[in-house]
Amino acid sequence: MDHYKVIIAVIGIAALGMAWMPAFTKKTGISYALIYMLLGALVYAIFKDDLPVPDPRKNSTYAMHLSELVIIISLMGTGIKIDRPLSFKKWQSPLRLVTIGMVACIGIAGVLGYALLSPSLASALLLAAALAPTDPVLASDVQVGPPNEKMRFETKFALTAEAGMNDGLALPFVLLAVALDKIADPGPGNLWHWLGYDFLLRMGIGLLIGHLIGRLLGYIVFRVSDQHKMLETRDGFVGLSLTLLVYGVTELLHGYGFVAVFISAITLRNYESGHHYHSRLHAFTDQTERIMLAIVLLLFGGSLFSGVLDVLSWKMVMFSILFVFFIRPLTSYLSLMPCEIHSREKWVISFYGIRGMGSIYYLCYAFKEAKFPYADELWATVTFTILLSIVVHGLTATRVMRRMEERFAHEIKKGEYHNA
Repeated sequence: MDHYKVIIAVIGIAALGMAWMPAFTKKTGISYALIYMLLGALVYAIFKDDLPVPDPRKNSTYAMHLSELVIIISLMGTGIKIDRPLSFKKWQSPLRLVTIGMVACIGIAGVLGYALLSPSLASALLLAAALAPTDPVLASDVQVGPPNEKMRFETKFALTAEAGMNDGLALPFVLLAVALDKIADPGPGNLWHWLGYDFLLRMGIGLLIGHLIGRLLGYIVFRVSDQHKMLETRDGFVGLSLTLLVYGVTELLHGYGFVAVFISAITLRNYESGHHYHSRLHAFTDQTERIMLAIVLLLFGGSLFSGVLDVLSWKMVMFSILFVFFIRPLTSYLSLMPCEIHSREKWVISFYGIRGMGSIYYLCYAFKEAKFPYADELWATVTFTILLSIVVHGLTATRVMRRMEERFAHEIKKGEYHNA
């Protein structure tokens, strides 16, 4: 067969199917991430000789940029659909998750990885940092709905905001692992350079550029266009254009593009927050993200048969199980203890830290920057953890969120819903 035509046909079918996947997930309670992963495995089992090998180890540049693209599109969509104004008090739960919870998760997972898998210290830290953040791409089942949705619960808000923030905050720890791997080399690869440049300066650039461009676009779209009709636009692709613009400019200035994209989305969202145009921006971004996600999940499903899991051992499986079922839930729950929200909501927020495309990006990025030992073992552990997360969370998230909403909707009607 003509490889190109097979690829085009598969992408067309996958993208078309995404039109019905949200409704399918709502009806069956099964995440479409799980469906597409299994579909990808089936497609590659049938057409393995007619499709490119989706092995991230051999095609790390393509894997990095494809995962990077779907992440930034997802970050823009995530920011646009958050209705809550940005403040330390109102964002207490996600801020605690990404500062206290994620840092504790990285620390404990790093120690466990070093003790259980016996890699180098740098490799153990890389493993923990790559797995720590909740993925904004695969977490749509546990996130808030479109902009200006009336019914909101702390559970979905916390998971949505956390997914938007922690991708950018995890990257400095990946770079710390790179610094540790280069610690014996002369030059900038040292801890002081990491703290001053990789953490403080690059984070600051990301925050500043994201805020400035988001505010500038908001001013043009919602203020200037009212005075000059020639500049008026209501096209949904403006959100995608903003994503690429902010990310490209920030990365060119050596800032964190993930941080900038999310901050620009939040800044734009808070500019005329009640305007219906936000819904159009979100709709286009969401549709683009789902098309990209369909392709990525097919490739991930196919990668399971590419040999990436050949070195998987029982210790790696044990690490993944402990991470998904104990380390992430416990560190997140402890970070949320001072928050005045329902205990049941705290447990749900803590458990549904879904792993995904961010972990693939971080590994590809780190392996580009340094030659880590135990690379195959890291790929096997991360891939299995993502697989475990997709299966466990994909089979339970929709049902759990539905029950949470039904319970709290009943309490809201009775006037009994409160953050206690």
